[in-house]
Amino acid sequence: MGSPGVINIRDVSKKYVVKDKPLEVLRGIGLTIHPGEFISVVGTSGCGKSTLLRLLVGLDADYEGDILVGGARVEGTSLDRGIVFQEHRLFPWLTIEQNVALGLESSAWTHAEKTRAVDEHLELVGLSGFKRAYPHQLSGGMAQRAAIARGLVNRPGILLLDEPFGALDALTRAKLQQELQRIWQEEQITMILVTHDVEEAVFLGDRVVVLEPRPGRIKRVVPVSAPRPRSRTDHEIKALVDEVRGYLLEA
Repeated sequence: MGSPGVINIRDVSKKYVVKDKPLEVLRGIGLTIHPGEFISVVGTSGCGKSTLLRLLVGLDADYEGDILVGGARVEGTSLDRGIVFQEHRLFPWLTIEQNVALGLESSAWTHAEKTRAVDEHLELVGLSGFKRAYPHQLSGGMAQRAAIARGLVNRPGILLLDEPFGALDALTRAKLQQELQRIWQEEQITMILVTHDVEEAVFLGDRVVVLEPRPGRIKRVVPVSAPRPRSRTDHEIKALVDEVRGYLLEA
């Protein structure tokens, strides 16, 4: 698919009702995201990071303000917007190939086109040799690769990532961060990552959006101009990690 266009988040607020009382989760979020950007969103637990992703993907329409993609208001889910969760959510009775193909269930492509797309994206994430395997035969990192392939297989213009590496060990996490950076550069799509890991946010993002504690509001947007491919030991990266951590620690 082609680029879905600019994402405009305009004065978005969100409340839930908890025990018959309103709980404000997001307040006055405003942000413009350009096609092909990698945006990282960080904040403390409960600040509304994942709620914002739910609104962006179209899973929740009960909010104030507007979310526009290419000038059109988000109304429900769309093939233009893929999502990857912290848990891979692969179906255990399906092979990896079949799980990835689920991302094309609503596609109008021919069988041959779908087969080719699945093969291409399994190759993209380094799982070509495991297409006939089942989820229980894969490591956690490999299962997340399959989930990323499923999120990308229909070639969405936007991929939303909700702490996709949060359950992985540190070494696997670092490797998949490198892979995600490579995939983003190859696919040239917009990616929006929600994470509690400041280093991950800075390492991957073009900009880091720092949310204040609940109700989530944008405290600061930090640009990351370090050239790619990036190194965690780069002085600029380390300095920005410290800067973002400082914003999160401020009262």
